[in-house]
Amino acid sequence: MVEDNERGLKLVTTLLELRGYEVLPAGSAQDGIDQAARHAPALIVMDIQLPDMLGVEALRVLRADPVTRSIPVVALTALAMKGDRERLLASGFDGYLSKPLDVATFVDSLEAVMTTGTGT
Repeated sequence: MVEDNERGLKLVTTLLELRGYEVLPAGSAQDGIDQAARHAPALIVMDIQLPDMLGVEALRVLRADPVTRSIPVVALTALAMKGDRERLLASGFDGYLSKPLDVATFVDSLEAVMTTGTGT
């Protein structure tokens, strides 16, 4: 989970851990990239507006590395204007979720991405 907002990170971590998932928190894009290369997680959930680089740039770095290339990455963002979902999916994200999160469906949405490779 790559999220620079501590409250958002805590919420997502809690939701995932309640469903039995282990969460590797990262507060910056570079930390998320480094952790992904070290741990090869089943999924990366990435905020789009991070302090050190935009999520779209971080995605390019992940896709350029053979170790992280095939890890599904879901964009998590407050960018919820018309066309944002399509733009982010076209840039290579495997899924798109907008903030504020729907806590009732959040984990199910992520599981759909892990199962099918595409989602929300």
